[in-house]
Amino acid sequence: MTPDLISLATRVGEALMSRHWQLGTAESCTGGLVSALVTEVAGSSAWFDRGIVSYSNEAKVELLGVSPLTLHAHGAVSEQTVREMLSGVLARSSAQVAVAVSGIAGPGGGTAEKPVGTVCFGWQRRGVEAVCETLLLPGSRAEVRRAAAQIALAGVLRHALD
Repeated sequence: MTPDLISLATRVGEALMSRHWQLGTAESCTGGLVSALVTEVAGSSAWFDRGIVSYSNEAKVELLGVSPLTLHAHGAVSEQTVREMLSGVLARSSAQVAVAVSGIAGPGGGTAEKPVGTVCFGWQRRGVEAVCETLLLPGSRAEVRRAAAQIALAGVLRHALD
């Protein structure tokens, strides 16, 4: 864990603590990296409720309530799926803020439509419409995952805590 990512997670925690809010995460391609960064911060138990790693489609359905129809129509790497991941983590937690990530970290698994490095992000505050975006991140598998975790946390500050 690099100091810049720990610093970002610390800022997220400070912002959540100032509002007496908690964070929930729903992760796929990051495999729990966002949650790991958050829990590197001492005292994060005061502002981090839970992280759900749903790597397989079956896990997305079982753990987060993502519709099999959504997965069939749009795929796991889609803003539609990320929206349902957000809804799922908020419904299954006491968090006021959620972040969700699903993507193709590589080196394989990409397609012409969704190349390696395609990552879908979502952020939502309870009772507020979700904000989602899809980015194409360059680099190796490790670099894509690290960048995705950084973007996920930065988005909590930008979208969910504005």
